[in-house]
Amino acid sequence: MEHPTPRPSLTGPSLIVLRGNSAAGKTSTAWHVRALFGAGLALISQDNVRINVLAEPDVAGGAAVEMIDAMVRTALRRDYHVLLEGVLATARYSRLLRDLHQDHPERSFFFYLDIPWRETLARHATRRKQEQFGEEQMAQWFIPHDVLDGVGEISIGPCSSLDQSAHLILNSAFRGF
Repeated sequence: MEHPTPRPSLTGPSLIVLRGNSAAGKTSTAWHVRALFGAGLALISQDNVRINVLAEPDVAGGAAVEMIDAMVRTALRRDYHVLLEGVLATARYSRLLRDLHQDHPERSFFFYLDIPWRETLARHATRRKQEQFGEEQMAQWFIPHDVLDGVGEISIGPCSSLDQSAHLILNSAFRGF
């Protein structure tokens, strides 16, 4: 089986981090970015690593942090652009995210889907996952305005459509995309 080769870059691979609360639209946005960009963009999902690969809750000291770090660094070393998406709460992931930014400062782009609680609930009501957990559990997870300082994180608000958000990310990471 042939593997797609990464899209070449004159300045090296980009690291894109897309964070936000559950049901903010991170996964949908990430997949839209991937569809627009095409081959050469490694999409790494915190939930996929944590839930599907490790079957691990999102806890301090969990193996997910180390595995995400290894996956991101491997993809970057292999000249893939990387889009890391997930809640990636600052309480548990700030060190990882800051280390990645420090080791890749010129080509790191951080985005935070800053969606208010009521809009988060409305978005959750449209997902298949609404059957798995409801408002009470989401309220326990919700962290308002969990922006990560020191990495130039750009907040994307609720008025930005899926397409607008994806194009903002692509235009920031790949000038003139």
